[in-house]
Amino acid sequence: MLALCATASAQAKPVKVAAPPTRQAGRAGDLQALRQNFIRSAEEYRVSLRELATSYEGDLHKAEERQEALRGLYTDGVITRVEFEKGGTAVADAQAKVDDVRRQIAQAEETIAAARRPVEALAAPDAVTTRAEPAWTTGSARIDGLIRTSAQRHGVDPYLVFCVMNRESGFYAGATSPVGAAGLMQLMPATATRYGVRDIYDPAQNIEGGTRYLSDLLKLFGGRVDLALAGYNAGEGAVMKYGNRVPPYAETQNYVRAIGGRYTRNTGVQLTAKTSARGRQGQGN
Repeated sequence: MLALCATASAQAKPVKVAAPPTRQAGRAGDLQALRQNFIRSAEEYRVSLRELATSYEGDLHKAEERQEALRGLYTDGVITRVEFEKGGTAVADAQAKVDDVRRQIAQAEETIAAARRPVEALAAPDAVTTRAEPAWTTGSARIDGLIRTSAQRHGVDPYLVFCVMNRESGFYAGATSPVGAAGLMQLMPATATRYGVRDIYDPAQNIEGGTRYLSDLLKLFGGRVDLALAGYNAGEGAVMKYGNRVPPYAETQNYVRAIGGRYTRNTGVQLTAKTSARGRQGQGN
């Protein structure tokens, strides 16, 4: 997501910078609110960046004035060259901060514009409603049952949930990532809270929360499996930021390629076609 300069200089008036929009923006179950809340967060972030830019521009102006004063002192032999060059370094540093925050403002503008563009929902092939479901198992009858129950409840292909879980945790309920994602579906704490998960390591709660999130992503992105997977990995905000496309992050692209390739190979469903658990029955190989 968008990077932010660390702090303003000592001369700057403190500016409170809003957090950039994240995958937790929005409410579960209200897709329009999900998108609108993300846009609102991005707009608030843009406002705070503009305030920060004003502060940094003030610092730059002061540094330039001071450097002009130092120039006269250096010319008159009052200060050394080293002291004069320190002033030049201060100007360069102040200019770098201004340039950086201006780049972030431009990125925020692009993010907002992309988030406002609707996703084109592609028609699903007729075979989706009749194709047999591939045979699969996590090795635990209980977890298999939880996947099927949550998938049916939220209209997601249980095999897609299975594929995501396999990639995320390897079916280990106690899995914890270095960034704090936890459980079978590797929920971030804020995502778990968003979907009412109180015990993130409880298989039933974790699967329910992860499946609901996946369901919301499929709905948000017109049933597009590739975009839902990208959103699960990088956050829906990243997908919207890049114009409702898979973000150009190596990790996310590999994630979509790995899960999507397996899903397509065993179901025949293309990643750009919408999919649903409803109506899919049968046994496969």
